[in-house]
Amino acid sequence: MKKRALFITVIIILFFSFQIEFALAFERNMQKGPVNIEADSLAYDKDTDKYSAKGNVVITFTGGFLKADYVDLNKTTGDAEASGNVYIKSDDDILEGDNVKFNITTKTGIVYEGKLFFAENHFYINGKEIEKKGEATYHLKDATATTCDGDWPAWRFTGKELDVTIDGYGTVKHGTFQVKNFPFLYMPYMIFPAKTTRQSGFLPPRISNSDKHGWDAELPLYWAISKSTDATFYQRYMDKNGLKEGVEFRYFINKDSFGTFYADYLKDEKTGEMADDEGLTRNWKEKQERWSYYLNHQTTFSPGFYLRTDIKKVSDNWYFRDFSDYNYYLDNYTEKGERKLGKVSFLGDESLASLDSTARLVKDWSLFNLTALVQYTDNFASYDNNSTLQKYPEITFTGVNQPILDTPLNFALDSSFNNYQRTEDDHGQLYDAHPTFSLPFNFGDYLDFTPSIGLRETFWNASELRAASSEEHGGREIYNVGASLSSEVQRIFDIGGETVDKIRHGIKPELTYTYIPYVYQRDLPDFVATVSETNSVTYSLTNSFMARLKNTDKSKDKSKDKSKDKSKDKSTDKSEAGGGISYREFLLVKLSQTYDIREGREHRAENYGNEKRPFGNADMELKFNPFQYLTFDADTSFNVDSGDWEKTNYDLTLSDWRGDSATIGYRYTQRSIEEINVSLNAKITDSLDLIYILRRDELNKIDHEITYGLDYSRQCWSLMATYSDADNDRVWMVVFTLYGLGKVGRATAKPKMMRSITGQQ
Repeated sequence: MKKRALFITVIIILFFSFQIEFALAFERNMQKGPVNIEADSLAYDKDTDKYSAKGNVVITFTGGFLKADYVDLNKTTGDAEASGNVYIKSDDDILEGDNVKFNITTKTGIVYEGKLFFAENHFYINGKEIEKKGEATYHLKDATATTCDGDWPAWRFTGKELDVTIDGYGTVKHGTFQVKNFPFLYMPYMIFPAKTTRQSGFLPPRISNSDKHGWDAELPLYWAISKSTDATFYQRYMDKNGLKEGVEFRYFINKDSFGTFYADYLKDEKTGEMADDEGLTRNWKEKQERWSYYLNHQTTFSPGFYLRTDIKKVSDNWYFRDFSDYNYYLDNYTEKGERKLGKVSFLGDESLASLDSTARLVKDWSLFNLTALVQYTDNFASYDNNSTLQKYPEITFTGVNQPILDTPLNFALDSSFNNYQRTEDDHGQLYDAHPTFSLPFNFGDYLDFTPSIGLRETFWNASELRAASSEEHGGREIYNVGASLSSEVQRIFDIGGETVDKIRHGIKPELTYTYIPYVYQRDLPDFVATVSETNSVTYSLTNSFMARLKNTDKSKDKSKDKSKDKSKDKSTDKSEAGGGISYREFLLVKLSQTYDIREGREHRAENYGNEKRPFGNADMELKFNPFQYLTFDADTSFNVDSGDWEKTNYDLTLSDWRGDSATIGYRYTQRSIEEINVSLNAKITDSLDLIYILRRDELNKIDHEITYGLDYSRQCWSLMATYSDADNDRVWMVVFTLYGLGKVGRATAKPKMMRSITGQQ
């Protein structure tokens, strides 16, 4: 029979008795909806104040259920018991046992022949007895733990007796690490952390060896100061440089105000001469004081109104070159900036040419933006910053294209004020405003025409002018005229295939005219950007092919099996509401070119005796993505006058449902870049992958990296071995992973004949 009863309490205590997170998840599910009870009999004894459910007891609730042969609850004593094939599921977590006893009042209990499965980290815990002795204290007898499936796991930890306090520490007596149930390592007594919240303590160490630093070891110490603040202390010893000390302080006042501060210091023992490719040299004959600091802070006052600081500073131009193998900024770099705390927006390696420190106050409206910026730039290509322009401050006010009142006329605005400072060469104040007016016309669904006109007003006040500059105060007025003409035609082809239902072919021609008259600008201060005379037409033609796909059950099943495939361009797939239909833009080709009307004039004086070349480069963009296992992108630029390809970039990715993949990239820029990048992954068996990586500079005939590797993976463990020869660095690395616990790795290298050798474990 089905009834709602007070057995909710029983179930909640079951979960509290064995695992806190398990209990909380269950309790949340219980509160989402009704609880139904099915049993052969459900009775209440008034004399003993006892509820009893017997025979095929099934208690269902939102997100899970409980099964048992018997469930009893004594409300007077608080004792409860579920016995006989006890099985409890909440979401994907599972608790099993022969007999479960607990007390509602004391929140203590015991599970006999218990099994716990936690789905989030795929973790199994078994015990002959799992006893909850206190609020967060547990005692297990004959316990085992593993992330492997099956009755004979590939590996597991065991312990004759295990005592653990959640958010504290645990002890194991007579423990072993077993491989296929064979004791591989015996641990008579071991203490381990059992932290579920932030706790102070040492973080995993980092150990490496290189020609540049010698032995290099770092042991971070983490300090959980409070719920809203923490700190990490970095102690890094480098054999050839000395002891480098650093500290990171993070604070989270609330969701609208947070930040990170980092600083480090080193009395560098390494001396000697060094030069870079740009001709910058150094000759350190004594120990150098080297340091860096970084402050990232944001406070949001109201939606669209915030203050953001990104302040960075290093002691010298060589900091990132000397520590390019590893530093705090590399370790915390995030390209997309999705992390609020500890994120670094720049890549701190030897390629960093300059470093900008900024503080900005931003106010956004629906159609306008006001930003006040202060910026200081460190130029690493120069011995000092005397000639580097600094912004103290820059204020910009912009408006997006928008209608003027209720008229068809549109208006957009770019305006700024800059106060440029430096100790050498031109500096001063610059005012610039550029309003643009446009009037769009639509001729049905086939033609769009938008003429526009803009006026740029520029004023400056300069100091310490160079000889080439003559005006301390001045202004400039330039107007620009333009127009754009575009159309789009399309046709839909009814394919009627099993997967491809229809194909839409769209053709979009575009024509853009730009005119900026000649204005004399040779006496401008060098912080005022010149505006080039322009009289040109840019024309382009875009072809796009969009497929409408029918997502059959068969295709859905296949897509699940191919979840490891990384070649699928999700941006081209759009699902239709209601399911069953999706869209893929499988081919996009855009051709464009600019014609310079000025250059094409027959009687231009500057063309006398020279061949006119009014046609600019022919550019092409191509994206080909016919299905999820093939993508091809191309970006080219062809010089129609010389007949040379000035730029050709290609990227090809192939893969299959097994997990095999090949990525090939080619980069070419005339007289400066020619690179080949290859990445291959061959799936020999379900468990074994072979890896090959090549990064080659074809222009200079240099291999930057060649890597060979194999990756052997099972359900709960993996082994990866690689050999790399990269920029005179040869590294052997072996990494062994126990899923759910972490990695154990070792890297070795031969120091002779090499400039830089690194190995980390």
